Amino acid sequence: MIYDHAWIAARIPHQGSMCLLDHVESWNEERLVCIATSHTSVDNPLRGHGRLGVAAGIEYAAQAMAVHGALLASVLPQSETAARPAAGFLASVRGASMHVARLDDIGAALQIEAVCIHREGNSILYQFTVRAQGSGQPLLDGRAAVIVNAALLTMDKEQTTK
Repeated sequence: MIYDHAWIAARIPHQGSMCLLDHVESWNEERLVCIATSHTSVDNPLRGHGRLGVAAGIEYAAQAMAVHGALLASVLPQSETAARPAAGFLASVRGASMHVARLDDIGAALQIEAVCIHREGNSILYQFTVRAQGSGQPLLDGRAAVIVNAALLTMDKEQTTK
């Protein structure tokens, strides 16, 4: 199966130029690697003042996490499909280290890696790294917490307060 830009755009909420990822390079239950070239586009919607700062890499990583969720949902046994997440929300980013100032001056494609380091209930913790493809050096790395099926959290809270 080819997981290209069209496949990704059909499964994450970001559309048009805001869908930043080109394709999935590899993935398994715990890890995903995506490739993106949109950081060099002058029409990149995350650009500001003629540049794309490295912090925009957090959005690339968040989209990779969403793709990972979509891939996992696509392989769940039929009995679990009703429980798959309808939406995920980036709840926090921690320990982010920015090793360069900008992404738009990186000539190589971006390689975005997201590794699930903990999953419990409605929350998932990912370690992410954004690199220039072919380079082992990170441009940006950190951890991100994702909440899935946030509506269920609201319902649980309402039930416990009654």
